Amino acid sequence: MSSVAPPSVLPDISPTWGEIAPSLRFSPITKAAEGEAAAGLPISPRVGEMSGRTEGGAVEHCQNQVAHLLPCLLLVLALAIPPTPAFAHASDRGHVLLLPTGYYVAGGALAVAASFLVLALLPSDFPTRFWRRRLPLFAFGDGARATVSLISFAGFAILVAAGLFGSRDPLSNPLPLAIWTLLWVGLVLLQGLLGNLWSWLNPWYGPWLVISGLFGARETWRPPPWLGCWPAVVLFFTFAWFELIDPAPDDPARLAWAAGLYWLLSFAAMLVFGYRDWSRRGEFLTVFFAMVARFALLERNEGKRNEGGRNEGGRNEGGRNEGGRLSLCWPGAKLSDAAPLSLSGIAFLLLALSSVSFDGLSKTFFWLGLFGLNPLEFPGRTATIGIGTLGLVLMFVLLAAAFIVAIVLGQRLAGSPHSLGQAAGLLVWSIVPIALAYHVAHYLTALLVDGQYAMAALSDPFALGWNLFGTADMRIEAGAAAGAGLAWWLWNFQAGVIITGHMLAVLVAHGLAWRLHPVPARAALSQSPLTVLMIAYTVFGLWLLATPAAG
Repeated sequence: MSSVAPPSVLPDISPTWGEIAPSLRFSPITKAAEGEAAAGLPISPRVGEMSGRTEGGAVEHCQNQVAHLLPCLLLVLALAIPPTPAFAHASDRGHVLLLPTGYYVAGGALAVAASFLVLALLPSDFPTRFWRRRLPLFAFGDGARATVSLISFAGFAILVAAGLFGSRDPLSNPLPLAIWTLLWVGLVLLQGLLGNLWSWLNPWYGPWLVISGLFGARETWRPPPWLGCWPAVVLFFTFAWFELIDPAPDDPARLAWAAGLYWLLSFAAMLVFGYRDWSRRGEFLTVFFAMVARFALLERNEGKRNEGGRNEGGRNEGGRNEGGRLSLCWPGAKLSDAAPLSLSGIAFLLLALSSVSFDGLSKTFFWLGLFGLNPLEFPGRTATIGIGTLGLVLMFVLLAAAFIVAIVLGQRLAGSPHSLGQAAGLLVWSIVPIALAYHVAHYLTALLVDGQYAMAALSDPFALGWNLFGTADMRIEAGAAAGAGLAWWLWNFQAGVIITGHMLAVLVAHGLAWRLHPVPARAALSQSPLTVLMIAYTVFGLWLLATPAAG
């Protein structure tokens, strides 16, 4: 039994966040919530780190990154589409956790530091022996991959239609819930545990295969090598801006237009550049999910690949894997033999981590106070577009600068003959466990609560009174993420995830350092500055979990 006292849960005395119009104060949603409260039923929660996305306190419930977003052009389009009226949202934080952060922060920092010291004292062949262990399971081909992708595309099309013609309430419309909760929270977690499920579920592969079969394989234009995956970096930043800064990213119709146009533009790019090339360079979801999948507990070795997917240029654009073997491995084992990333790959991975970190920072009393904003009188997202954009860019720049400085210092301490690009491109893979840990910890309450809303909404996607899966009338258990006892357990779980992620990152970085410096002393020296950075980020992450936040 822990001797640490549980957190205090104070009643929420703050007004509704945002600029709720008088005409909306008695909306059906508000009346429904009042009815539930009068009947003694659990009402929608205001918990966790789910900040609204719709201006006026509308939908700030799932801080996930949109699954089908537009390129830079869509940024202008999104601004041109007028925000819809605000909806009463019930997934914002309704209490302030007062936690003994000093003990947690100190313990987390010591755990990460101790893991580094233990690894430095282990035998020189330990990383190799540790990562090589595999438990073979079974073999299977991917003959059904196209079928699964076509089903996924059909589901996506239905969701877009629901966004355009279904309920205007983001907690009743399945599109925002499916994209922000099921895709950007649930699927990311499954990717980190089970491997690259997205390669089967993405809604482009099946349609691309059908079009290629109907019109024949054509020679595609090969992008120049210098392009790298910079298109994916630009698109990822665009979607992060849309999710974190835009006044109304949860509005169903607005999101439907964004997702539908992004699918069309990505599909056109795949026809021009080839499915394989654009997926690896420009489609940011595929790039992100592939990076996360390298941490998974399951590994699928490449079997014999047929020639049916080769285009006239001789490149394999989607040939089927006839028999890859599935094996069980240690978490992060696939990161140990990863090839060094290019500069664009480094930027992408650091942007993925910094955007989630800024999502948490942007709602803290500390951040709002820097700009003279009263968290209890939040002016709405429109008023914070400028400072939000500045913060998103600044967080990325600071993290990238700190990472590069740590790599430079480490290589100098070790007397490394390797270039900065090679060392940074290899060691940046150690960021994957940290990024995944932050993602899980940050969006945990969104998954627990909004996941229930998603199950209910999917049964009646067009608000026609359907009950396709028997979940339309399910009771939403708001207590899943509220209350003193559960809040204590949730915070401890989130803190444990962050600390464990950083410890695994130290282990991964140690194994990667051995590839650069086979001498034990040099490998340890090269990792010391990066370990200091990881300790600092552990402290920062735990502080974000515990500090008072608006929404």
